[in-house]
This record gives sequence, C-alpha cells and structure tokens, in this order.
Amino acid sequence: MSVTLCDKCAGLCCRYLALPIEKPTAKGDFDDIRWYLAHEGISVFVEDSDWYINVASRCKYLNRDNLCDIYEQRPRICRGYKDENCDFHGGDYGYELYFSSIEELDEYLENKGKKKKK
Repeated sequence: MSVTLCDKCAGLCCRYLALPIEKPTAKGDFDDIRWYLAHEGISVFVEDSDWYINVASRCKYLNRDNLCDIYEQRPRICRGYKDENCDFHGGDYGYELYFSSIEELDEYLENKGKKKKK
C-alpha cells in the first residue's frame, strides 16, 4: 500500500489563500500594499516575478482531524493539490520577496531606493 502525503495531512493548504495582485510600479501601488499589510493575517509575496496577497484564513470545511468535510465535492483548486505541490513538504517556499509587515515593505523600498542612487 503506497502512502501519500494526504495520509499525513496537516491541512496546511487549507489555512490560507493567495491571490495574484498587479506588480506595483508607482508609489501609490506600494501604498496600497502597505494598507494590505496593516491588516492581521495578511502577507504579500513575490514568486516567479508575480506578486500575491496571502490571506491567513482557515477553511471552514477543515475538521479537527485536518481532513476535509466536503472532500468529494471540494473545489477545483483543492483538487489540484498533488504530492508534488503539497505544502506538507514544508521548509522555505523560496519566495523572491516576502512581506508580513509595513516595516518590512518600507525597509525593502528604502534599500531599493539606495540601489538606484548608486
């Protein structure tokens, strides 16, 4: 009998949702991201040059055993998770950039500005 990562599932993929956002190019765009980061449970990351807003929010169908209560009717996005792209692998996600606070974003922008002046 083969063991899949689902057999060890901690429901990690069911504890957040990440949505693409436009790549910020202007000061106002970065100010919008500052607003996102002012909210609890929000982070912003860059992966493969694409920007995302990450919302920490537990799926209401994830039960106490970290199993899906609607598994047979789960949404298409959930069905797309396979052993190869499972969050259970853990470790560093390898984000190009990751911001969990306004201060982190401001530091990035400050350093980015210093690089342009050189």
